[in-house]
Amino acid sequence: MKKTLPLFAAAVVLLAGCASATATGAPGQPEKLELRYQGSANAVTLPELAEDLGYFGPVKLKWVGNTISGPQDIQSAATDQTDFGGAFTGAVVKLVEAGAPVKAVVNYYGSDDKAFIGFYAREDSPIRTARDLIGKKVGVNTAGANLEAALDTWLKGQGLSDDEIKQVQLVVIPPVNAEQALRNGQLDVAALQGILQDHALAAGGVRPLFTDVGAFGPYNGGPYVLRTDFIKKYPETAKIFVSAVARAIEWERTTPRDEVIARFTKIIKARGRNESTDTLKYWKSVGITHGGVISDADYTRWEPWLKQEGYLKHDKIDTAKLYTNEFNPYRDGAPAVTR
Repeated sequence: MKKTLPLFAAAVVLLAGCASATATGAPGQPEKLELRYQGSANAVTLPELAEDLGYFGPVKLKWVGNTISGPQDIQSAATDQTDFGGAFTGAVVKLVEAGAPVKAVVNYYGSDDKAFIGFYAREDSPIRTARDLIGKKVGVNTAGANLEAALDTWLKGQGLSDDEIKQVQLVVIPPVNAEQALRNGQLDVAALQGILQDHALAAGGVRPLFTDVGAFGPYNGGPYVLRTDFIKKYPETAKIFVSAVARAIEWERTTPRDEVIARFTKIIKARGRNESTDTLKYWKSVGITHGGVISDADYTRWEPWLKQEGYLKHDKIDTAKLYTNEFNPYRDGAPAVTR
């Protein structure tokens, strides 16, 4: 196994485990009126946007803290500390393979030509090729997730052997600290995405070694999951959640950029979490295909990496047990009302 070096200790998020409010369960009405979730500091998640747009109707979100790790977020959902969580598709596969009773219901992030993951070195760094990374430190937000999968898949495609790939040292670091660690020389390369990536590029002094969209093309990166018992017990609430997130995706895809940023700014200021809105100006794209509809390719793309890392019990991924599009109004490709 490649060596993972801790650089900063992640803060522990204490989650509330109390029962949420429920409705009467009348036909067509949500059975559950409160959804516990983890957010992201200085950013607006799709469910938060959907709630602000009124897409949840009587269902309300209850913020219980922030997460910097997709695997931690979906584990919280699997253990009923939250009602939904989101992570890289490969992390969902690992969790389901381990026996967790969750199912993916709608994609929430991905990479396109505007929003993508980049692996950045300093301008004056001698690192120019995949082979230059042997023995070097690469900062990622968590081990065993999208950033590691993208890095390992790229290294493999560039001709490195498994033994050579294991010599590339992953350093787990909170995303907000990665740019500074790169500039300080604590990292040789840092994985950056979203507004943190754009902030680093605007400041200058860094250059991309490679990007995931350049290596693999546009793709959906990860879904929100619900517990299977949640879907069974609260089907109308599940439908409202998925539909609201899907509509929020389309709202971001079709709304002028300035209007999206203004909406995000309003949401962050109104929720009173002592956050900054400075980086919102770098927002470019939601990065997801139509309505967040899930496909087999979202999972099979990473099958070789998952097999190599020993995360699969069988040779092939059983996509049928991983996801469902049954609640997504865009599942047949038809347009749906977004406003």
